[in-house]
Amino acid sequence: MQSFLVLAALIAASTATVLYTEDFSDGWEDRWVNSEAKEGLGKFVAEDGGIKTSEDAKFYGLATSFDKFSNDGKDLVISFTVAHKQNIDCGGGYVKVFPSSVKPAEMDGESPYNIMFGPDICGPGTRKVHVIFSYKGENFLTKKTIACKTDENTHLYTLIVKPDNTFEVQIDGKTEETGSLKDDFDMLKPKEINNPESSKPEDWVDETMIDDPEDTKPEDWVDVTHIVDPEAEKPEDWDDEMDGEWEAPQIDNPDYKGVWVHDQVPNPEYVEDDELYKYDDFGAIGIDIWQVKSGTVFDSIVISDSVDDLADQQAAFDKIAAAEKEAAEAKAAEAAAKAEEEAAAAEEAGDEAGDEADAEAPKDEL
Repeated sequence: MQSFLVLAALIAASTATVLYTEDFSDGWEDRWVNSEAKEGLGKFVAEDGGIKTSEDAKFYGLATSFDKFSNDGKDLVISFTVAHKQNIDCGGGYVKVFPSSVKPAEMDGESPYNIMFGPDICGPGTRKVHVIFSYKGENFLTKKTIACKTDENTHLYTLIVKPDNTFEVQIDGKTEETGSLKDDFDMLKPKEINNPESSKPEDWVDETMIDDPEDTKPEDWVDVTHIVDPEAEKPEDWDDEMDGEWEAPQIDNPDYKGVWVHDQVPNPEYVEDDELYKYDDFGAIGIDIWQVKSGTVFDSIVISDSVDDLADQQAAFDKIAAAEKEAAEAKAAEAAAKAEEEAAAAEEAGDEAGDEADAEAPKDEL
């Protein structure tokens, strides 16, 4: 992977709205802190210009703080790259953005965060992008299912949150999903609830069909399903009670009123909130994940209040993606050439073996 060594400098020179950047260049160990809240955490090591999880079956906890800011009245953009080089089977690739009250050395899975974002994979059942917002002390996952990338290439994950309470998830610079914080999360109580003063009437009829009251059982109706075979002798353990039960045909129920629907009333607990997007305090970011198989590389973190600030990050990612594609194609071509060589060698060996067998075979005398 090509390093993002100059990313921060390029962005800083082009805009003043970048709130935090990290390219994991030299000295990253001094900028980030391993959590001390839990023993036996896995270690991150430098790899391909980023940082890589290096130990299997481990929790990881790494965090850093930055200058406190609020996204009040502004867009919030969180963007970073992830590469699951190990062909991940189960593990996270997401980040958490915390209020400044969270100290990096004390960060753990219970630390309150504002936003959690990024890919999470565990077997075929979990392959999604987490988008989780904290609201009044509770964490709310989007109700939308957003698929993440599962290959070994580098991918760019971007979350954009706007003051109109909408959000957008991009992968590799392309829109993957959009939505509303009001509609696609359960942060707000429902506007209406079942009327607590009403209930289903006792005489409500749910049955759509009833026995036909004008139909009667024919006098010649035969209930007996079996008769004695005149040519057979009755076994000693034969069961005589083999009668069938006659049932009247069904007709539309004239009293049917339909499916009863509880009437709705305004929810007294519903409170409109047009500032679901807003957080007064951002001040730290962390990687708090579990991985069965290590090898995930994190890089190029940008937090900003404008997508325009991602131009340099996107350009750097595009170069990496192109290089990875070229390397994959070269590897595939090399494998194909090798397979062709081996096939040709096997064919030649077969021909030689055939010639030797012909030479050793006895010849008929004239």
